[in-house]
Amino acid sequence: MSRESYVVLRRKSALVAPSASLGESPRAGARGRDDAENLEIVHADLSKAEHADLRRDPNTRAIARPMPMKLIQPRQSEPVPGPAAAPAWGVAAVGATTSPFDGAGITVAVLDTGIDPNHPAFQGVNLVRHNFTTEADDDQHGHGTHCAGTIFGRDVGGQRIGVARGVSRALIGKVLGAGGGSSATIAQAIQWAVNEGAHVVSMSLGIDFPGFVKELIEIQHIDAVPATSIALEAYRANVNLFSELADFVSVQGVFGQGTLIVAASGNESDRPNFEVAVSPPAASRGIVAVAALGQSPSGLNVAFFSNDQVNVAAPGVNVVSAFPGGGLRSMSGTSMATPHVAGVTALWAHKILAETGGVDQRMLLARMIASGTTEPLAAGFQVDDVGAGLVQAPQA
Repeated sequence: MSRESYVVLRRKSALVAPSASLGESPRAGARGRDDAENLEIVHADLSKAEHADLRRDPNTRAIARPMPMKLIQPRQSEPVPGPAAAPAWGVAAVGATTSPFDGAGITVAVLDTGIDPNHPAFQGVNLVRHNFTTEADDDQHGHGTHCAGTIFGRDVGGQRIGVARGVSRALIGKVLGAGGGSSATIAQAIQWAVNEGAHVVSMSLGIDFPGFVKELIEIQHIDAVPATSIALEAYRANVNLFSELADFVSVQGVFGQGTLIVAASGNESDRPNFEVAVSPPAASRGIVAVAALGQSPSGLNVAFFSNDQVNVAAPGVNVVSAFPGGGLRSMSGTSMATPHVAGVTALWAHKILAETGGVDQRMLLARMIASGTTEPLAAGFQVDDVGAGLVQAPQA
């Protein structure tokens, strides 16, 4: 009997034997684990009949074929000769340099290519690492180290690179290796991060739709037209999977542990020739989609590569941050904008924690979105390109 691999988001009372259960080790003492719907993620090999039964089962919230995930590759990456006297421009642009909050007491999660744990930018940070790949634990690419540096990196050689440099506990999920990853792995990692108490989850990655079509054609020997149709259905199902998972994360927040997920919108646009809508998982309901901004003499402009239909925007061009080996590197992409938003979210979480003693997810989302401003933007921007605008750190 032919069987296919699926990711299933379900209530735990659903009846199907999984091939591998995902995310079943919550952190001791984490609040809100016994949430209203008691959801779990399983990776199951199903026959056509079993798949049909699960689709009709009211306990099933989402079911999707795992799709390949890949880095949202930077559009530019250049070594930096040495630290500068001034803070990285993005850190100043989001108001972090004048904020009285630094992210103390807030846990952030970075789901990416891992981290260089020995980089001076991360001295004093408790790095809780989980490797979801078959590669070595450390960052083999540099992308994850760069993103983490922007969120919570300490000063390097006197230059400030981190937005929330008071964060002392970070969850580093290595979800992408040389061959990429899968949506099943990302779903697993999100649940791991929530169970470990993350207040903010940062993801600079996206579904590899062309790669999935290529796999169907070259490995499963399916003709191009039906392969594209199959991939479109898997794409739709995965958007729904991440939407439902984000809803689950929101439910957790009702029980005292608020978690906000932010994700890169993608770099597939080529302005002014064409614009591409935000790609999954950022396209999913409940996940904050981030656009990239760059500097110009007339103000901040939307980067030519940045996808549209986003929620907020942040610096994403010529961003200086940490790179494996101890140095700094300048990169451009919505991947670089996303950690700015994650860092600002950590600062707002710090403020809310100080005010209320907890972090309510809905309050955190509302305040971060409301912080957006269009004042620094050059004339002619479109709302779909920037959402609420450039996010700003709390100032009092």
